[in-house]
Amino acid sequence: MNLSPEIDRKIRKSFASQSFMASISARISELGAGHCCLTCPIDDGYKQQHGVAHAGLTFALGDSAAGYAALSLMPATSEVLTTEMKINLLAPAAGSQLIATGRVIKPGRRLVIVQADVHAVEDDTKNHVAILQGTMIPV
Repeated sequence: MNLSPEIDRKIRKSFASQSFMASISARISELGAGHCCLTCPIDDGYKQQHGVAHAGLTFALGDSAAGYAALSLMPATSEVLTTEMKINLLAPAAGSQLIATGRVIKPGRRLVIVQADVHAVEDDTKNHVAILQGTMIPV
């Protein structure tokens, strides 16, 4: 389902104002009602000692993708905050880029249940490296 132009603009403006997302060169690659896909490069500065993306980068991208998926279903006057988020790391995040796909599982008036899948991409290979599940709250 498509977003209204008002909600689309709001989310893109909010994303653009996040200095952390800018610092990791993240961008919105897909945006729809209850859905958001974010990408970022796995630069050397974001790797841990084994040469793969740090779990903090994986978590941040997944959390933001899930949060914007939730925001896409909220009224234009709302903002969103994460109240809790769990991550399961499935494999080392080896590659040149991360892709986080957030989606709404159950929208509610007070709580929104979300998930995100994070994949690491290297050439033509896409490896599922994490799944997040959590709760967002409109503010």
